[in-house]
Amino acid sequence: MVETQLDPISTIARYHKVSPEKLRRSYKKRLSDFKQWEQKSHCEDYLIYPENITEQLAIDEVSLSKGELYTFITSKKHKTNQRKLVAVINGTEAKTMIDVVNKISELKRNTVKEVSMDMARNMELTIKTCFPNATRVTDRFHVSKLVIEALQHLRVKYRWQAIDEENQAIKTAKEKKEKYHPILLENGDTLKELLARTRYLLYKTPNDWTLNQATRAALLFKQYPVLEQAYKLSLEFRAIYECTTKSIASTRMTQWIEKVKASKINEFNTVANSIYYHWDNILNFFDNRSTNAHAESYNAKLKLFRANLRGVKDVKFFLFRLEKIFA
Repeated sequence: MVETQLDPISTIARYHKVSPEKLRRSYKKRLSDFKQWEQKSHCEDYLIYPENITEQLAIDEVSLSKGELYTFITSKKHKTNQRKLVAVINGTEAKTMIDVVNKISELKRNTVKEVSMDMARNMELTIKTCFPNATRVTDRFHVSKLVIEALQHLRVKYRWQAIDEENQAIKTAKEKKEKYHPILLENGDTLKELLARTRYLLYKTPNDWTLNQATRAALLFKQYPVLEQAYKLSLEFRAIYECTTKSIASTRMTQWIEKVKASKINEFNTVANSIYYHWDNILNFFDNRSTNAHAESYNAKLKLFRANLRGVKDVKFFLFRLEKIFA
């Protein structure tokens, strides 16, 4: 079903039992208006669709070809694929994005009331400059991801310590011409195995753990109390997003930052500083509970469309087809 929506040429080709590549060439050279496309001259630098602007927008970046990043501004109003695209910009530099978005009339830009984004400063500057009447909302999932990554970074640090200690023990046993026997925990894991196998359970709440995961978690936290403290901090932060008002969320987030400072866990201090830096944009989530899930969903469709085409060989024609489907 998804392929039918995003790559209709392949579907038509299969139905008529012809080569999809041959049909694509025919569509590009004869059937489509690609040669007369009005945005063809600048499409590799930018595309703009002022008519698709709505009160709520999302901004995100995605790789189209060879790792090159493009910035996509999309409308949240339209549920179907059509009329989603507002702008496509080659690159992520703030000045480049501002120059392109400012090509849209000021009257249109001033109608935007809210733009969701990740924690990138270039996007914040672009929104602030180009959409002066819009509230900037930092996506909750990117903030939570930052907290989880700090927790995982701590786990990985302990794992490398365990690996180094085991290697040193092996070296010592070899020097003594003895056979090395690793120390096994109650469940049969070594320390480095335990730290590797507890990766995914740290993403979950204790209620979602299986019996084996609960056993491993108990062993992990017994060996590494700091990791247990960090895990509890991550759960407390995720719970903040269940708050129903901005004032309550602000109070609880302030309390969380104080706990982080008291914990003296370097990885979480870095996260706390980042949250404090993006404070207003993070708290703006609690006004309408807006997320950047719309943009992430669009990116997934875009990547699927690219995969159906087995990569992007002709960027201009790829962007032309994007316009036909999404703009």
